[in-house]
Amino acid sequence: MTDRYAVIGNPIAHSKSPVIHAEFARETGQDISYERILAPVDGFRAAVDRFRAEGGSGLSVTLPFKLEACAYATQLSDRAEAAGAVNQLKFEGADSFGDNTDGAGLVRDLESNLRVHLTGKRLLLVGAGGAAQGAIVPLLGRQPAELVVANRTVAKAEALAARFAARGPIRAVSFEKLDARFDVVLNATAASIGGECPPLPASVYEDCALAYEMMYGRGQTLFMEQALAAGAARVSDGLGMLVEQAAEAFELWRGVRPATAPVLALLRSQL
Repeated sequence: MTDRYAVIGNPIAHSKSPVIHAEFARETGQDISYERILAPVDGFRAAVDRFRAEGGSGLSVTLPFKLEACAYATQLSDRAEAAGAVNQLKFEGADSFGDNTDGAGLVRDLESNLRVHLTGKRLLLVGAGGAAQGAIVPLLGRQPAELVVANRTVAKAEALAARFAARGPIRAVSFEKLDARFDVVLNATAASIGGECPPLPASVYEDCALAYEMMYGRGQTLFMEQALAAGAARVSDGLGMLVEQAAEAFELWRGVRPATAPVLALLRSQL
């Protein structure tokens, strides 16, 4: 019997997850279906309950429901609990296991696909919202020399740094007080959606091996363009992160890890 999975969000028509998981299933010989679910903004729990009642085995969760998914889960992984957000649900009887694969997908893309190792490196994480929050624990797990969180509202960055201080060398700073150079600069803000860029001083890129945009799309964002102009050796968007976090979810659900390079190449060709 075919096992049912889906991605739930609002909006959802743009999601590439069905393509990704169809390719993973074909590659690994898994008998699954994977669909999109558009849930009303105030109807997440009802939509999930309905999917489960119809035999659903697991869900990917995207905006704006990651916090609600965290509350919905009866059990959380350590990384989901740390992030305070869930982007994957696995259903077993009355139980629902919540995980957060975003940060792990980011780290795998950086180290496995882009060959940028994080241990002992100086990392700048730009932004203090949900994307940044989900990335901190996996990044600190790679034992960087320092992880600096920069945000326009410095109090938000300070709250994150205080929350995760026991997990590794992390500190917060405002954009205006950024005066160090970094090996890797990661943009976790949504500025690129509006064609904007965080106001970072050019000096942060002088030793930069990689400037990484967590969003993805056709062509370079303003963040990527400015990073290259200021001296960054390389730039990348977050398409690899999308594929790698999906592979984490597929392994959670099916117990087998798919190869990601063919799927990443396919999606890149479709942009």
